[in-house]
Amino acid sequence: MGLYPADIEEKAASIIAAYRELGWMIATAESCTGGLIAGALTEISGSSAVVDRGFVTYTNQAKKDLLGVSSDTLESFGAVSMETALQMAHGALMRSDAEVAVAVTGIAGPGGGSAEKPVGLVHLALTTRSGLIDHREMRYGDIGRDQVRLATVRTALAMLAAAAQAPA
Repeated sequence: MGLYPADIEEKAASIIAAYRELGWMIATAESCTGGLIAGALTEISGSSAVVDRGFVTYTNQAKKDLLGVSSDTLESFGAVSMETALQMAHGALMRSDAEVAVAVTGIAGPGGGSAEKPVGLVHLALTTRSGLIDHREMRYGDIGRDQVRLATVRTALAMLAAAAQAPA
């Protein structure tokens, strides 16, 4: 076994194979996962044909500088929001050669949560050059930092797999 649980490696391998067949590349924009999605994909031999680049944008400033997330969005909705996740995905797509970009922003814990935005809340967004937009608000719960992050990787991979099945 590699660095990741077997189910994650199997899903990543199937995504690499599907995207290679489509001739598509992937970009990732990650906050709470800190690069784990790109890591899971690049764990697979041959992933260089599919993974274009990954952005780890942990701070709001990094989200603005590297992905073009607007200050207004961050001030109005916060870093952990649908709006920020969608702008992160769009920014990663526009700043890459990828066909598909997936973005995640959330609260892995154990601290940092609130009543409105509890630990385990993660917003994921995916966008494609053909115009597909997918957003998921996940509430994994206070299941521990590692488990929130791994659950987020699993959801992001599921979104990437679904995008490969969508009509172009």
